[in-house]
Amino acid sequence: MDTKEKIADEVMSDEELEQVAGGSNLESSDDSKFLNTLLKGTSYHQCKQYSENDLKDDLEARMDVLLSWGSIGVEVKLSDNDKNTYILNGKEITRADALAHAKNLVGKHLTK
Repeated sequence: MDTKEKIADEVMSDEELEQVAGGSNLESSDDSKFLNTLLKGTSYHQCKQYSENDLKDDLEARMDVLLSWGSIGVEVKLSDNDKNTYILNGKEITRADALAHAKNLVGKHLTK
């Protein structure tokens, strides 16, 4: 069973749902575009590209972005303020560090 199937079969706790319900939609929208491009053609979970409005109104869209981050080892906690929290190996890191980790892990280098 692959990671996507395993996650789909799990029931989320209230704490996990709270992480999905909030969030910086602009930051998450940018993340979705970055991850969609970076992870194309890899074995990692490639999310779709989402707009801020998509992420505001669609729980599945937020989960899709979180699954992409999770597939490369980064936990993301969405928040109600301007910035999401990125965690790698149990340690909070900056968004820039999370993006760098993704690029290094996948072995591609993108420029905005």
